[in-house]
Amino acid sequence: MNTSSNAAPQSAGFTAPGYSNTPTRPFYWSVHRELWENHSIYIAPSIVAAFEVFGFAISTIGLADRRRAVLLLDAAHQRAAIEQPYDLAAMMMIFTAFIVGVFYCLDALHGERRDRSILFWKSLPVSDLTTVLSKATIPLVVLPLIAFAIVVCVQLIMVLETGVVLIFHGMSPGTTWAHVPMFQNWLVLLYGLIAIALWHAPIYGWLLLVSGWARRATFLWAVLPLLAIGIFEKITFNTSHFAALMKDRLLGFAPNAFAFKMHRSVAIDSLVQLTPEKYLSTPGLWVGLVFAAAFIAAAVRLRRYRGPI
Repeated sequence: MNTSSNAAPQSAGFTAPGYSNTPTRPFYWSVHRELWENHSIYIAPSIVAAFEVFGFAISTIGLADRRRAVLLLDAAHQRAAIEQPYDLAAMMMIFTAFIVGVFYCLDALHGERRDRSILFWKSLPVSDLTTVLSKATIPLVVLPLIAFAIVVCVQLIMVLETGVVLIFHGMSPGTTWAHVPMFQNWLVLLYGLIAIALWHAPIYGWLLLVSGWARRATFLWAVLPLLAIGIFEKITFNTSHFAALMKDRLLGFAPNAFAFKMHRSVAIDSLVQLTPEKYLSTPGLWVGLVFAAAFIAAAVRLRRYRGPI
């Protein structure tokens, strides 16, 4: 008796062409698709990194004289002065990652409706939940990892540039490593990026929801309702609670994830200043994550019924 013609023969230890037992991993390939279609996710941070490296290279003119003057100061001021450009580079990259995440989310669901590619992607065996979660993964996971990797590379290049200049002027490059605890700073950076991503999750969720709903002008639809609520509250009740809430959602991660007051400075000089237990016990974090989940769920439902624009 002959077997069915569409059965995949697996005798002799192989699988016939066109058949595979390998899992398709739709979520993995959905994230890969986002990276393939949205080059700004890594190009924009790379351009900012290039400017940081180039700008620091120019600033090394006169670096040797400045380093000699700095080494005459007390230990705290020595570290602050030497570490400053490295901290600025990290802060600029964090800000860049946030801006890229905002504009990515605004276009994530709107773009596929605008260019009608949603018809093709919906024809594939990938659920709306998987698609939306893969898009949410970009600002919450991928961009922080990209920012961390680029900051590490940029700071190592900066250390190399500094070392070359100091050696050329007869000074030891070890003064940089002695006053800038790179590995500790990278640990603080990674912790900070995780804290920021979780705190900003409702922002990205809201932007994805607007991206899936609005027919045009996604940025205006995302911002104007929030401004309108704040203005209405101010005019009607002469209060600014909503504005304070929005400010806290943007910057509130810092006083909860770090202990700045204990050293009377905004600098992170020790791992003791990391307060993950306080951060994880903050109600604002969990309320924000609940709102983020609600926004993402609404975006999933919208994508299920929305077609091309």
